[in-house]
Amino acid sequence: MSLYFHQSNTRGSVKDKANFKVDEDVSALRKAIEGIGTTEKTIIEVLTQRSNAQRQLIAKAYEKATGRTLVADLEGDTHGDFEDLLVALVTPPGVYDCREVIKAIKGAGTTESTLTEIFASRSNKQMKAMSEAYLAETGRSMIYDLKSEVSGDYGKALLILAEVVYALYEAGENKWGTDEDKFIDILCHRSIPQLRQTLIEYKNICKKTLQESIESEMSGNLEKLLVAVVKCVKSTPVYFAERLYESMKGLGTTESVVTRILVCRSEIDLMDIRAEYKKLYGCSLYSYLESDVSGSYGNALKHLCGQDD
Repeated sequence: MSLYFHQSNTRGSVKDKANFKVDEDVSALRKAIEGIGTTEKTIIEVLTQRSNAQRQLIAKAYEKATGRTLVADLEGDTHGDFEDLLVALVTPPGVYDCREVIKAIKGAGTTESTLTEIFASRSNKQMKAMSEAYLAETGRSMIYDLKSEVSGDYGKALLILAEVVYALYEAGENKWGTDEDKFIDILCHRSIPQLRQTLIEYKNICKKTLQESIESEMSGNLEKLLVAVVKCVKSTPVYFAERLYESMKGLGTTESVVTRILVCRSEIDLMDIRAEYKKLYGCSLYSYLESDVSGSYGNALKHLCGQDD
């Protein structure tokens, strides 16, 4: 894949815990899980306030101490969205992404919105980790499964994004046209700095934004995918702020989307997503979570989100 998103973890809401003591965390979790009635508060405090790398160490030590996996115990003791969130937290990021993709393409009907979100927003490094995890989990390449499950121009664009190694086109090559192949080529093959420049040049030449062109000339899943790529090139935090808002407004929250975004971005750019959310919608992400999701699941999400803005 040729989209070079620069992703530092300095803008995450979750960082390595200072003075991290794995044995203390394991015994706290054991007490919370093995006692009469699970103590959700302890589980939330431990798992949301440690980095994923630290959670992997906890999971390893937990299994060594108990002979059981932490995931199995969490699944046995919790349920619903709260269970899904905890399992996501203790899963390595590449493995989590790969399982989300498997779910999206193997369920009843492909879930294109999940595929669009993941393939439009992940960095090269994340794509590589996901591809490796996919092969390890299924024994097949992710490209192979995508080819059989996703068709048409949407499938073509998705496959290009899923390919890890592509020669970058020279900036300024290719004339703009309205056929899908050109859009797919330019959007899915270029590096982020090239694409940013392309967005500016396109607007100067065509007197409208590339996003407006895509929206007027395309439709369906291809349109959504290419618009998502353009949005992530402009600003990944804005893309995710909008996606969070869309998944929480109206009747019922799409919990799986909220879980995935907060878990996956908590060590990358969740602080920026929070700032963009407030700018766009006039209220903090934290306060929206407070009014929209409740119980242990809501508390865990608020811990991941970090303090109110």
